[in-house]
Amino acid sequence: MTYEFLQHYWCFIVSLLGAILVFLLFVQGANSVARSLGYTEEGRRLVYNSTGRKWEFTFTTLVTFGGAFFASFPLFYSTSFGGAYWLWMIILFTFVLQAVSYEFQNKIGNFLGPKTFQFFLTLNGIVGPLLLGGAVATFFEGSNFIIAKDNLVNSQLSTLNTQLDITPVISSWANASHGLDALLNPWVLILGFAVVFLARVLGILYVMNNVNDEDIRSRGSVRLIGAAVPFVVLFVAYLVHLLVKDGFAYNPETGVIFMEPYKYLNNFIEMWYLLILLLIGVVLVLFGIGKTIVSKDYISGIWPAGIGTVLTVLALLLCCAWNNTAYYPSTADLQSSLTLQNSCSSEFTLRTMFYVSLLVPFVLAYIVYAWRAIDAKKLDKEEIQNDHAY
Repeated sequence: MTYEFLQHYWCFIVSLLGAILVFLLFVQGANSVARSLGYTEEGRRLVYNSTGRKWEFTFTTLVTFGGAFFASFPLFYSTSFGGAYWLWMIILFTFVLQAVSYEFQNKIGNFLGPKTFQFFLTLNGIVGPLLLGGAVATFFEGSNFIIAKDNLVNSQLSTLNTQLDITPVISSWANASHGLDALLNPWVLILGFAVVFLARVLGILYVMNNVNDEDIRSRGSVRLIGAAVPFVVLFVAYLVHLLVKDGFAYNPETGVIFMEPYKYLNNFIEMWYLLILLLIGVVLVLFGIGKTIVSKDYISGIWPAGIGTVLTVLALLLCCAWNNTAYYPSTADLQSSLTLQNSCSSEFTLRTMFYVSLLVPFVLAYIVYAWRAIDAKKLDKEEIQNDHAY
């Protein structure tokens, strides 16, 4: 295993976690339309109890995604999570609100009332996917940060001289917005809202499959059209923009970053397997949506759409990092842009983590087992009458 292979391998692992996270946002998507899916209070409780069985998967994947990024590409972690902290803090805050809201919305002594916590669930269902989608868009559109590469050397010299009281700043944000300035880019918002509507599509498909209630399923088919149309329009618009825009490339021999016309289109052409992955993913998502709308008896659309989402997002994330591409470009200083080579951990760290990652299939197998056990019986009105219901 070469150092270059390990860099690409861990880019794949992190991208896969990110793709799975986008799929699991169906929890947020369903919560954002819970009041229209479940017209009555009982119907809304069915929706919240359906997503309440899965919210831990989403939160755990989000934390694992951040942890894997920290271990394999620490300079990205310190730059993005440390510099754009307002963006990430808002995301994490809404996810904490989600966890609290599930537990307390119907607890005895809840002086705020159930509707307050249901509002928090809706807030997380909109803000979470919007900002996560916006964060993904910055991999293509760039962020406003600066890397002081000289401080990397100074930090090493300080350590050798045991001058531990000196802590040089390696990366810093170029303005005081700390990440929120990305939302001023209309293309970041377009992809962010595309993820919001994708989460709603997946959420509706999941609830239709998981909840045994004819009223919710009939409403779901109508609401699915309202979420699918803006999603398709926004996603296609951003995909066209991505394929025709200049991309952030770098010379692997000199490390110099430069703008290359049609970079991401060239990436898909040169890495044809990613293009095939993207096309298969898009077809599966459209198939899951289309068949659910056309067929009244088809309730399994979440599975082709979910698999398609993972494949599509995986292809996009790998396209922004592989083939000599700067995966976290800087709009403040082009040469500060991060690549797989200049932001990764040491070869020893990546190699050690590689052996640890061999346990991942066993973890995934357990997740599949737990998922099937939780969903062995479709959720119905009787299930929300027990003391363990949300």
